[in-house]
Amino acid sequence: MAEVKTKKTYYWGTGRRKTAVARVRLAEGTGQISINGRSLEDYFTEEKDRQAVVAPLELCDMRRRFDVFVNVKGGGFTGQSGAICQGVARALKEYFGPVDAAAAESTPEGESSPPALVKKLRDSGYLTRDGRMKERKKYGKKGARKSFQFSKR
Repeated sequence: MAEVKTKKTYYWGTGRRKTAVARVRLAEGTGQISINGRSLEDYFTEEKDRQAVVAPLELCDMRRRFDVFVNVKGGGFTGQSGAICQGVARALKEYFGPVDAAAAESTPEGESSPPALVKKLRDSGYLTRDGRMKERKKYGKKGARKSFQFSKR
């Protein structure tokens, strides 16, 4: 008898930081994280970058529940880790989905409801984009703000 494959459900999220853009897919799984086809430990050498990637999952206690697949391009390592962090948070928000107020009230006291987890993500700053970008170079100047030495004569 042929084995029937069940189609996986993916939850998508896009994250941006400086010039880095990350496309994140979450699927039910064992907690593997794949970034551009490489593992988290292979891709990011700095511990702070690794922590940034898993922080939204840790906040919602879903670190071992989802497999994370990421395609990221542009920027540097820190910008990419920030973009992945926002993408994971947005994918988690999509996973929790739009929930009405009646369902939120019927949740038992000890259990966190999806709206509470989305609020927790937002309050922690994972759903907010960091809009700081590199300032462009201006004409007649050495950089964005630095000028050449002024000579009166």
